[in-house]
This record gives sequence, structure tokens and C-alpha cells, in this order.
Amino acid sequence: MSINTIIFDLDGTLLNTLGDLHVSFNYALKICGYKERSFEEVRSFVGNGIKKAFERAVGEFCEETALDELVEVFKWYYTNHMYEVTAPYDGIMEMLKTLKEKNFAMAVVSNKYDAAVKELCRKYFKDYITTAIGESEEIRKKPSSDGIIKALGELGKGFDDVIYAGDSEVDIQTAANANIPCISVLWGFKDEEFLKKNGGKIFVKKPADIIKIVEKK
Repeated sequence: MSINTIIFDLDGTLLNTLGDLHVSFNYALKICGYKERSFEEVRSFVGNGIKKAFERAVGEFCEETALDELVEVFKWYYTNHMYEVTAPYDGIMEMLKTLKEKNFAMAVVSNKYDAAVKELCRKYFKDYITTAIGESEEIRKKPSSDGIIKALGELGKGFDDVIYAGDSEVDIQTAANANIPCISVLWGFKDEEFLKKNGGKIFVKKPADIIKIVEKK
């Protein structure tokens, strides 16, 4: 197996977005009359799309219309405040530059809503990543492999030469559903013990380690 394509998760993998997510999440909760949540609680809620995160925050029996309202308020606020403290993790830009110089194809597949994924990638990674796919009506959320299939189609690449990199159990499951290997990064939203319990097999402690792994594959 020779890797020439890397698909990345976004939040917790390339970008540290948790600060802005936390503020925006609590804004929506407050506006809609719900209890605000701690930083660590929001960290535990995210990963399966923002609607699922709100369901975890306010209870699984919350009415659909109430969840939809929370999502809409969140999206409105987050769209206007997603750059306050968000930034690439240390070493990410250097890693992407090196991968591009080595002619690796790269894409992002995220469970964040599609407009935000595309905008964040344009702002931070436009020189390296042009294929960016988020949650939409056309693409089922991870762990579905829909996003990976679409990304590979846009890149003109196949399943035999690709690896996925993410920070959560959802990313591990997504890669498994696409029958491709997964790199679990340890600087994101979930820790190593949790990831191991959820099937993680390849771990990296810093972005430069990803380069070493894909060059060995």
C-alpha cells in the first residue's frame, strides 16, 4: 500500500475550534432558555454534528422543533464568531506545506455544517486544501463514508491509496466504514485511552508524525 492521499477531520484535528464552539453553543442554549454548559461538557458533546450535540445537552427527548431552533441560533452566531480564538494547532501549517511539497492530495471531511467547513478551510488552508466537505442534506454525517466517497471523487483518487486522520471515535468508525486506515491524533478533543477503547490503532502526538506514517505506508 502506497499512500498518496490524506483526508483530515477539521475540528480537533487541523483546527482548535473548541473555544468558539463553546461560546456559540452556550449562546444558543441561553437564547433558547436552556442551561449553559461547561467547556468540558461541550467537548464531550461534539463530534456527531451540532444537532446531536444539542440533543446530548438538553436531553434526547427534546422536541425536534426545539432542537432545530437551537441549531439555527447556533449557526447564526457561530458564522459571525468562528474566528475569535480558533487557530490551527501547532505544527499543522508546517505539516500541510511539507505534504503539498511531497505531492500528497489532501481534503477535509467534517461533521460541522458544510458552509462553515468550506469557509474555515478557505481562511486557514486555501493554499493546501480545496476539497472541503461538511454536513449537508446530500451527505450523511460521519460515521457514514459518504463524505470520504465525495472527497475522493473530487480529488480523482481511489480507496487503495488513502488514509484518514481524525481525533475522535467517529473518525475511527468513518475510516472503518470506508475500509481505509485511520490515524488518531492526540492533540484533539479525545484522549488516547478513549480512542483505544473505540478501536484506534495508529496514534500521533504531533503533526509531523503524520508525515512519517504516510511515507512508510
